[in-house]
Amino acid sequence: MDSKKLDCKVLDQILDKMVSTVDGSKGEIFKIGEQSRQQYEELVEELKQIKIQVNDVIEQGDKLEVHARFARKRLSEVSKHFKQFSEEEIREAYEKAHKLQVELTMLQQKEKQLRDRRDDLERRLLGLQETIERAEVLVSQITVVLNYLHQDLRQVGMLIEDAHQKQDFGLRIIEAQEEERKRVSREIHDGPAQMLANVMMRSELIERIFRERGSDEGFKEIRSLRQNVRNALYEVRRIIYDLRPMALDDLGLIPTLRKYLYTIEEYNGKTRILFSSLGDFEENRLPPRFEVALFRLAQEAVTNALKHAEAREIQVKVEVNQNNIILMIKDNGKGFDTREMKQNQKKSFGLLGMRERVELLNGRITIDSKIGLGTFIMIQVPLNV
Repeated sequence: MDSKKLDCKVLDQILDKMVSTVDGSKGEIFKIGEQSRQQYEELVEELKQIKIQVNDVIEQGDKLEVHARFARKRLSEVSKHFKQFSEEEIREAYEKAHKLQVELTMLQQKEKQLRDRRDDLERRLLGLQETIERAEVLVSQITVVLNYLHQDLRQVGMLIEDAHQKQDFGLRIIEAQEEERKRVSREIHDGPAQMLANVMMRSELIERIFRERGSDEGFKEIRSLRQNVRNALYEVRRIIYDLRPMALDDLGLIPTLRKYLYTIEEYNGKTRILFSSLGDFEENRLPPRFEVALFRLAQEAVTNALKHAEAREIQVKVEVNQNNIILMIKDNGKGFDTREMKQNQKKSFGLLGMRERVELLNGRITIDSKIGLGTFIMIQVPLNV
């Protein structure tokens, strides 16, 4: 029986190798994403210049076509009544018509080359965008795995001594990871991927709109396209935050929460979000489970205020003292009847999830809301748990 038991020191060595390998992979994927992003920006600028050149060539071609038409007409008249013109005039008419036709042909060839280059750039940009998105998702997922390896597996390793138990535990981890990947894949396919496909189709129409409807309609389409890109970028960031913000591990709760709220405020546009913090968060980082829990609680509360309360202003405050962490979220939205919300579990599903998360940390949550007067949520979590 003793021979089947797993040595915890051996398990620690295995985990150290796993952490080192996964961390190295994270760095490589991040580097790939950054290189792709830099190349993407360079190609976007080149594509911008190509489109300007295409428009210039089209404009030159239109003007040259008018001159060539007049030159051909002049040559036709001279040929028809050549006795009325001198030899010099006949030669001049022929040379001018020939020259303009050659220039027009060269201009058309240049336009074709520019269009081919434009199409190639757009295809490459689409591929780079996909690479960037995949890299961001993979980095976020690897961060989750690293946190799990650092925190939970080391604690569980002291309890797992039998090899069969370890194998079964590993299989459950793999199943959970696969389910999470399926969910992320669906969200990316239904969200950013669809939006970017629409952006590509609409971008191909902008040039035609400029030619056929004029610059006003063209710029209107560009503004609409810019909003689509902004929406797609927001969806990508939302998915990353839903997985787990990378900044939460690197910078801590306060910088990550501040950046998240700023992003939400910028995207929403109509709602002002005020954030403040009290306590020494920079030198004394909170334990990871507190940072994750508080971030998710604030995220859920702000999302509810934006989605259901229609608030014009949201205040978020985090305070830490020697014994407790306090999180407060206040909005001036339409509020709700707390008694009715307790009776209707479907409507209060988000609040129930918040209560459960607070209870896991032996904390307390107070929700005060009245119709027309907004909502106030206060969460207290003891630090000595």
